[in-house]
Formats: sequence, structure tokens, C-alpha cells
Amino acid sequence: MRQVLRFPEDVREFCARRYRNQHREWLAGGGAWPLEILLGSPTEAEAQEQPDAVRDWVAAWREWRGTGNLVWCERRRWTLGPQSLPERLVLEFPRSVAAWIGEEERWQRAWSRYGQIGSGRPALAQRLARYFDALADCSESDMGRLKALLAWIESNPRSGLYPRQIPLAGMDTKWLEPRMPMIADLAAAGTDDGGDPSFHRSCGLREAPLTVRFRLLDNELRHHLGGLSDITAPIEEIARLKLPLARVYIVENVQTGLCFGDRPGSVVFLGLGYGVSCLSRLPWVTAAECIYWGDIDTHGFAILNRARAALPRVVSVLMDELTLLRTRDLWVEEKSPYTAELPLLTTPELEVYQGLRQHRWGPNVRLEQERIAWSDACQTLGLPAAGGLVKPAAQICDRTF
Repeated sequence: MRQVLRFPEDVREFCARRYRNQHREWLAGGGAWPLEILLGSPTEAEAQEQPDAVRDWVAAWREWRGTGNLVWCERRRWTLGPQSLPERLVLEFPRSVAAWIGEEERWQRAWSRYGQIGSGRPALAQRLARYFDALADCSESDMGRLKALLAWIESNPRSGLYPRQIPLAGMDTKWLEPRMPMIADLAAAGTDDGGDPSFHRSCGLREAPLTVRFRLLDNELRHHLGGLSDITAPIEEIARLKLPLARVYIVENVQTGLCFGDRPGSVVFLGLGYGVSCLSRLPWVTAAECIYWGDIDTHGFAILNRARAALPRVVSVLMDELTLLRTRDLWVEEKSPYTAELPLLTTPELEVYQGLRQHRWGPNVRLEQERIAWSDACQTLGLPAAGGLVKPAAQICDRTF
């Protein structure tokens, strides 16, 4: 049959596609309403050719009970006589489309909350429609906190407070952190803050200073800073130092960094993670030899890639295939592997990274840097082994008691 006949299940699929693609636009008042869905109009020849199909189609719509205005039309056929056929279904509002696919309750909740927050604020309302799921699914208490916070920011656009100082109930870090991108976007509505707004700038809040921890591995360097050896300070203050360095070590595990013994002209940075790129703001670091040692897992290589973007000459140690394979008994599972491309890795580094991604040595293999025998690490890093040599766990387990 050339003429497509739309049964109720076909309309449901149509509504599901249209709703999925346009419900945010509808929330912001878009779309052409009412929505008319043509159900089919078979010719007399088509009706004679497949009478059972037409009969089933008409019967399905006669039995249908649902949302919308079903419009019938009368047709007079020479051979079949007068017929009453379903012509079109008219859906007045987005709520009607939502009802067809079991989304009416979520739509109504999102629509109501959208009106509560966006009423009288056109710029905010336009952005608010992006967060349909948050409006539809969050709890009443969360919605109350969001409304209160947006109203407070509107009244205090340049408060200069730290986020935890906001004088509203429930403004703790646990609630704020996962919602920061949404809050920043909504708070920036109606401002000239282009691009991707930062949470603190959009909300007029003060951002806690980025602090960095490092250790001085040289007595002369310690004397240069009044005897200090283990320093945690804001990155801006650290940048003002003028340290005569030859070498910079960067390690991920804090306890690993605490184990480093002295080496002339050297420092070690501890636990920066993905914040490693901040080191590019330290002139006395960028001029030194930089060595990165992280976990042998996908995130370890992702951090190395970021470190190399900040410090192009950084080299990696103890992150090679040989180190990985000779410590097989110390592997653990990486829970959420990194999957993006890492263009700044060297060829050997990339081989290991791709091997981890492709499960070449097993599923989600991970070797934490602190599991490597410290005596081996010291030898590779050029450090004195503190406290004597420690036997690897495998050798201890081989002993007979």
C-alpha cells in the first residue's frame, strides 16, 4: 500500500522521537501548536487492494482511548459505500505529546519548576530550558535550594564570599560541586560573560587559592627558605620564589613523595593529579629538568599528557612495559579507565597506554607507583635509598618459616 497508515503504536513512536528531540525547545515556549499528526488517507483502489489492512487500521483507532483530539472524515466510495476514516490526531500542547509516551508527570514537574524560576527573567528562562532533566527529576528540597541560591546571587552579584559562606541552608560542598556547571551557566544569564563561565566568576564568589605541595631535597635550597623543607602554599606565592634548581620530580602519590631522600638542586611535587598543568606558572620549574612518575594506568598517562602540555620537556620514568610486567603480582583493577586520545605521549608511552586500553595484559590493569620496590625506584630516580634496602613482597613471601 502506497499510502502509509499510522496505527496508534506508530503515533507513539513518532511522539517519542519528536519529544526526545524538541522537549527542551518546547519548555522554552518553542514549537508550533497544536501539533497535527496525519494518520493516512487510503484511496479507493488501495482500500480494495488491501481491505484487511484498512479494516484493522480503522478498528485500532475506534478502540483507541488516549490523549488528543481524533478527527474522522467521511468518504463516499462507488464500490465500498460511505466510510468513516481516522484522518488526523490533534495534540494541543507538549503535555499531550508527553502523555503519549508516559512522560506527562515529568513534563508537568519540569514545566511547573521552569515557570517558578524563569518567570520574569527571560534571559535566565532561555538557559534554564537546557536543564530539563534537573527540573524534572530533582527532589523538592534540591529545587528549593536552587531557587534560593539563584535569587541570592541575583541580589548579591558581587558578594566576594567563599561558597561555604553563602548564608543559605544546605549550601555545602557536597551539594554545590556536582551542580556548579549548571549554576554558573544560569547565574551568567543576562551578563556579558561570554564563552564557558566559571562558577566563581558568574556567581561573584571568591575562589579558594590553588595550593601546591612540594619538598626541597637539597639542604642549600632549604637554607634559602629559612630551613623549610615541606611547603604547601598558593601557586601565586610559589611563583615568586627564585630557586636555583637543576631537577624537578613530579609524583602522584603523596607518601611516595615523602619518601624521597636528598638530591642536590632538586625538589619533588606531590599529588597534583590533573592539576599538574599549574606548574607552567612557575618560572623556576619550567627552566629545570622535569621528571614525571605516575601510576601505570590510563589516568596516569592522561596526567602525563597534561604535564607535557605544560612542561614540553618532561620525561617519564617507571611507566614502561618492562616495569609493568615484572610487577604482575601487584596489579589491581582500574575502576573507570580514561579513553580519550593522548597526542603528547612518546611512542613507548603510547604503546603502554594503548595496551592498557585494549586490555592487552588483562582487563583494566593498574599498577600503583607505590607498589614498585623502593630500592628499584631510588636507583632509577638517582636517589639515595633511605633506611636501607627493602625486599620486594614477592621475596618475603618466598621465605619458609
